[in-house]
Amino acid sequence: MLTYEPGDSLAHRLDPRTKLAVQVAFAAAGFAHTTPTGLVALGVVAAGCLRAADASPVAALRDLKYAIPFLALGPLVEAARLGAPWFDPEAAVEPALASVRVLLVFFVAAAYVRTTPVRESRAAIQRLVPGRVGVALGVSIALVFRFLPLVRRDLRRVREAQAARLGSERRLDERLSLVAAGGLRRSFARADALALALRARCFAWNPTLPEIRFGRRDAPGLVLAAVLLASLAF
Repeated sequence: MLTYEPGDSLAHRLDPRTKLAVQVAFAAAGFAHTTPTGLVALGVVAAGCLRAADASPVAALRDLKYAIPFLALGPLVEAARLGAPWFDPEAAVEPALASVRVLLVFFVAAAYVRTTPVRESRAAIQRLVPGRVGVALGVSIALVFRFLPLVRRDLRRVREAQAARLGSERRLDERLSLVAAGGLRRSFARADALALALRARCFAWNPTLPEIRFGRRDAPGLVLAAVLLASLAF
């Protein structure tokens, strides 16, 4: 889910700038409308984005499994008290709404990542932000999209190797330190290899990027982004 998957869904055929506009507008609306009614409306929009990308909410939640405990823990910590009453449910309402808001923003972002090739994301950024700044942003986003799945894969391999050597018998802090150290070593090794590859291939500030253009199918997405931004005034 956190990588591009080729397909022929509606979201796959949209211009990446349209999808970026929907993302930005949705995130802004999410932070502006914090009431349950507003989040329900945003939930409908997020479900529509996943549907347009032929993506499953269950698959998105599966990729978010490491963050879900923190999203659930926030309201519990906020509601906990050191004295009587030991738990205040009203204090957990705002953090719970904030957790739902973060979850909805992630759903929309997951739909974008699933339907947008890295090169198109870079092209969209460089067309929206001119000059070297736009190129640097485009390269940074491209590297993040390419590196994140590799980092997750490296961490999974470290955990599997640790389990094969009875690492599960160690204390939790020892297991965490071993996985973190192994992941950092692999990440730095990949960064060194990337730097060498960029030099060997004569990294250019003006590469030939894929052609992107708005079409009639982008109109609903742009209208949705405009409506979300207009809702900030209410």
